[in-house]
Amino acid sequence: MRIAKNFRLWKLSDVLTICLLGISVVAFGQTKKLTTAEAKDHIGEQATVCGRVAGTRYAETTRGKPTFLNLDKPYPSQLLTVLIWGDHREKFGSPEEKYRDKQVCVTGKITEYRNAPEIVVSDPQNIEVQK
Repeated sequence: MRIAKNFRLWKLSDVLTICLLGISVVAFGQTKKLTTAEAKDHIGEQATVCGRVAGTRYAETTRGKPTFLNLDKPYPSQLLTVLIWGDHREKFGSPEEKYRDKQVCVTGKITEYRNAPEIVVSDPQNIEVQK
């Protein structure tokens, strides 16, 4: 009888442990959803930032061949810049045309470049066009 009781307690504790682990994975796996105005307060964090692509530029002759998507205001007043390096550009097609004037949500680590928030993106799955 004592063995059966201990076995049930052991099984119950295992079930509770698995449930708690599952909840923590879900809770910590989610990213914050921010506006472009909020992004500046979340430098260094992983987040999803949503805004309208107000300006684009493909700097074909610049080292690294970057493509810039400026959200909510055009450069130099952009609230967030999405940077796609030339090495990853072909995965996106022509991002400066594809995303121009679109409402998008971009997921990645928010960094700071020249006092402005930026997210570097290497996979098209990190940019979601909103309807």
